[in-house]
Amino acid sequence: MKTKLSQTILIFTVLFSYATALMSNTAQAQTQIIAHRGYWKTENSAQNSITGLQKAAEAKVYGSEFDVQLTGDGVIVVNHDDKVNGITIAEVLYSKLNGIKLKNGEKIPTLEEYLEEGKKLKDIQLILEIKPHKTKELEKEISEKAVRMVKAAGMEKQVEYISFSRYICENLARLTPNSEIAYLMGDVSPKELKEKGINGIDYHYKVLKKKPEWVKEAHELGMKVNVWTVNNTEDIKNMLRLKVDYITTDHPVEAAKLAGNKN
Repeated sequence: MKTKLSQTILIFTVLFSYATALMSNTAQAQTQIIAHRGYWKTENSAQNSITGLQKAAEAKVYGSEFDVQLTGDGVIVVNHDDKVNGITIAEVLYSKLNGIKLKNGEKIPTLEEYLEEGKKLKDIQLILEIKPHKTKELEKEISEKAVRMVKAAGMEKQVEYISFSRYICENLARLTPNSEIAYLMGDVSPKELKEKGINGIDYHYKVLKKKPEWVKEAHELGMKVNVWTVNNTEDIKNMLRLKVDYITTDHPVEAAKLAGNKN
């Protein structure tokens, strides 16, 4: 009787462990959604705005992507383009930008302000894109300042980094090796990036349509795979079939439904 009971317990334990592992793998495999420049295609929002971040958090997606630039006096501001109203951000003092309004009436936020708001929104990742700058000195400066600010805010686990500049990504890998860091350009294999300490690829979806083997290669190397900016329903479905980890999109709510994310 004891032998049969022991065997039953053993079988139950093995089956339970297998089911738990299967559920865990399924959860890990589900593609998550990132709102491109925040959730801005909704009422009273705007690209790279504080409201866009808040709206993305309300939509309960994985992350909110945003872009940063460095002003002439070393202030990091949240903006996609290197110019605003014809003003080159890198050539002016922050005070010259402070009165410029976004489409929803907000002012251009600083990285400090964006992080301050993001820290209140515990359930969303902040995907910080550092834009390429004209010199390596400027890229080094903005990378170091951004990492210092994230660490000072105690947000190392909530902030992930991306950039089109390989130099910035490699610098980030040295500055914050335990962070998620992904390269955006799409011209380098996952293996080459891994050798430089970069632990993710974040490529345009058309790159991975041509090179789907890079998804498998990245995963085998323990790297994460994101794709940008995927707005068409069929393209989103194609990326889901490739089993990418993240999809960055201007339509986060619709994409989350396609991915089966629970909002």
